[in-house]
Amino acid sequence: MSIFLTGASGFVGTNLISYFKNKVQIKKYVRDSNFLITQNSVIHLAGKAHDLKNVLNKDEYYEVNTELTKKIFDSFLISNSSVFIMLSSVKAVADSAQKTLSEDVMPNPKTHYGKSKLLAERYIFSKKIPKNKRVYILRPCMIHGPNNKGNLNLLCNFVLRKIPWPLGSFENKRSFCSIDNLIFIISELIQREDIPSGIYNVADDDPLSTNELVRLIAKSQNIKLRIINISKTLIILLTKIGDFFHLPLNSERLQKLTQSYVVNNNKIKKILGKELPYSSKQGLLRTLKSFNEKPL
Repeated sequence: MSIFLTGASGFVGTNLISYFKNKVQIKKYVRDSNFLITQNSVIHLAGKAHDLKNVLNKDEYYEVNTELTKKIFDSFLISNSSVFIMLSSVKAVADSAQKTLSEDVMPNPKTHYGKSKLLAERYIFSKKIPKNKRVYILRPCMIHGPNNKGNLNLLCNFVLRKIPWPLGSFENKRSFCSIDNLIFIISELIQREDIPSGIYNVADDDPLSTNELVRLIAKSQNIKLRIINISKTLIILLTKIGDFFHLPLNSERLQKLTQSYVVNNNKIKKILGKELPYSSKQGLLRTLKSFNEKPL
């Protein structure tokens, strides 16, 4: 077995290389180079990530997320490679989710990140897929794993200060995606010929509330943390003050911390016929405990 891999230096790419080490031959794509796909499988991870600081030019999203995907996929179609896997995102469907997000939800992304991913998805399935090829688009939610702090950094830093968590009155549910579960699914898709081409959501089984996540962080860092239930009305009033004076607690940050975003993974689990290696809490604890190895 051999793999043509894009995005090898990213978080998912480095973990995938480690997983397949000494088992599979991997050819890494080099940006702006001429290439010929001769490997059995193509795993397309390269992409321009969502820019939380809003400093990227919008064209960069389409150049990488859309146009590069077209280039890689077109090369796959004329090659002898049999499997194509693209890492998309749930953000290609919705930036916020009032209801549980399944694969049949009509996509309506609002950001250039989500729109560029959706355009790539649509291009892929606008092409006729030969019978001897399988094509998969994976839409993971927030991916986490050991030493990848990502969006967990803000909460971790707060918990380390041992300040009581003030948002206990807000109840929400959010889905997460363990890197181990994601790579397990990618491995299954490569090796099995009984899984039909299509779009699949990727998420851990059980969504967690922010309050549960805060408790997990405290547990992983051996910290006793108190969660208090301050009135929602008062918190919202404080965030409006934060908006005016540009304080850390503002309306946007409150929304990110308390909104729900639940992703349904039933389709991929039913097709696989197997349980995922890690539960939501097991995966998150593994990630959070790794933060002890390096300063936050």
